[in-house]
Formats: sequence, C-alpha cells, structure tokens
Amino acid sequence: MFQLKATCGRARAGLLQTAHGPVETPVFMPVGTRASVRGLLPEQLAACGAQVLLANAYHLYLRPGDELVRDLGGLHGFAGWSRPWLTDSGGFQIFSLSEMTQVTDEGISFRSPIDGSAHSLRPEDAMRIQENLGADIVMAFDECVRLPATPEAVRRAVDRTIAWARRCREAHRRPDQLLFGIVQGGTDPGERERCAQALLPLAFPGYALGGLSVGEDRAQMLATLDHADGLLPADKPRYLMGVGMPEDLLDAIARGVDMFDCVIGTRNGRNGTLFTSEGRLNIRNARFRLDAGPLDPACSCPTCRGFSRAYLRHLYQAGEMLGPILGSLHNTHHLVGVVRRAREEILSGTFRRA
Repeated sequence: MFQLKATCGRARAGLLQTAHGPVETPVFMPVGTRASVRGLLPEQLAACGAQVLLANAYHLYLRPGDELVRDLGGLHGFAGWSRPWLTDSGGFQIFSLSEMTQVTDEGISFRSPIDGSAHSLRPEDAMRIQENLGADIVMAFDECVRLPATPEAVRRAVDRTIAWARRCREAHRRPDQLLFGIVQGGTDPGERERCAQALLPLAFPGYALGGLSVGEDRAQMLATLDHADGLLPADKPRYLMGVGMPEDLLDAIARGVDMFDCVIGTRNGRNGTLFTSEGRLNIRNARFRLDAGPLDPACSCPTCRGFSRAYLRHLYQAGEMLGPILGSLHNTHHLVGVVRRAREEILSGTFRRA
C-alpha cells in the first residue's frame, strides 16, 4: 500500500497505491473544495503534474449532496478527474465555521451557511458521506482548535478526536478507500503524543497532522513537526493538512512529511500574488507595467511560456478573468514542482534544507 523508496536525512520518497492509481510522494494536492479547483480544467491540473485533488465532504454534503454525487459516478465521474481524490471529513469546518456550530461528544450541530437549515454530523455520518463521494483517501472525523488555545480546550479536542477516530474506524465499510487518522494536540507535545499513541492501535493506512497553520507561529509549527516525526510509523504516509507555502513545504519534507494540501496557490493566484523561483511577487505592482519578460524565466508552465509580466498585470488591473486563471495555473504548477523536485533530490540523495 505504501512503499518507502528512499530517504535523505529525515526526508522521504515513497509510493502510495490507491484504487485510482499510484501516488508518488512527497506530493502536493491542489484543493478543489466543491469538487472544482477554481478556474482550472482537469486537463490543466494534470499537465501541471497534479496527482491527487482534495475535495471537502462538508461542502459537498450541503451542495449538491453526497448521494447525488454517488449516483453520478462519485467524484471521479461527477467532476471529470479520473486520478485519485482525497476528501476531508468536515472537522476543519467545525473550526473555521465555529460561530455556526455546536460541538458535543456525539458530533456537531450546525446551520448551513447556504440556506440556514439545521444539520447534525457525527463520525458515522462523515464516513457515510465520504463513502458516497467515493474518494480514494478519506479522513477520520476530528476536532481542530484555533491557536493559541487553553490546555483544557486542546485536551478536550484530543479526547474527541480519539473517540471519533475509533467510531470512524468501526463505521467505515469501503475497502477500496484508505482511511487516515488525524493526530491533533495543538503545539503541546504531550497531547500530540497522547493522540498518536491512541490512534496507532487502530492501524490506519496513513496518519495526518491536523491543527497546524491555524494561529501558531512558524517556529511552533516546525517544532511540532520535529516532535511528530518520532510519533508516527515509518511505514505509513504522513499528511500535513492545510500547509502550502513553498518554504513550509520544504521544511516539512525535511522533517519526514509526505503529503500536503492548501488553497493558497489558487487563492493567491486570484489576487495576483504569484510564486516564482526568486520569491513571491505582486503582479499588480506598477513596476511590471512595461515588463516584457516572463513571470518566471525558470518556469515551463503555459503562463510563463506564453505571456509577459506586463500583460498579466494588465489582466488583473482590468478585471479580466484570464488573469486569475493564469495566476492560479502558474501557482499550482509552481507548488507541485517544488515538491516534485524535492522528491527527485531525495531519490538522488541530494536533498538539503538548512
């Protein structure tokens, strides 16, 4: 299911087998929250080198409905992406939409942000929804807390995450799906260890690190990753949820992480903040008005091959939809490439990260 192909320090290169094909790790997974990576066609994502797309079970449950997606071929048939999918269980939405939710040990009650209708979601429901969506990799239901948080809040979230993970393991029925457990615990090493130790006997095919990049500073995140490396089994994939800045990807790879997702590439692409081999730039800046050069001379994506910085700036300034499309395409290509090159360096034994 998961084969470790090479290591370089703590950095790892592996191969994860899924029902819709193998995934080479480390891997960056573009986010298509509602079964769509905004502004990009599936064939464009494939051309960027994307191997896995992420969708959110909470949002698809609300609209168009997980049973409708099931009846129209699951995510693969419904959204036209035949490669692997990963679905988040909805636990992060407990955190991000906390003003609209009530959390108990049984699950969550919430009102839809779409129409105000009342809903409840338990671990068993999260499994049913994800089984209907048909993703290759599915996530256990968990509770995430905003940092900084009180020790009591972190401990309570870990208690629920452990209990809900056990219920998810019991409720999950599809053998063609890989169910990952999620290790919570904020930046508290003891709570992270307690959560991991409780989840390991459940023998999940993979383990995620949740609850990071949610308010802690970067040094705390990296310290937590350093500690987590010794908690997670070496023969299972490790997934750092919601982290996607290029420097964070490389620092996490150096600490033994295999999988990543984040909306930041397309979100920044829509507002004109673009990643390049020389760092980030705001293409709306006036200094690019007469710049006939490519966005990133080192990049081979269609945006950099076909359009100048001056033209890209014009598109954003004029409100033309092609600007955010080209920016999102480039950023996605860049982030996928950062991780792909790291894999190549791990395999050759040349990966280095200060």
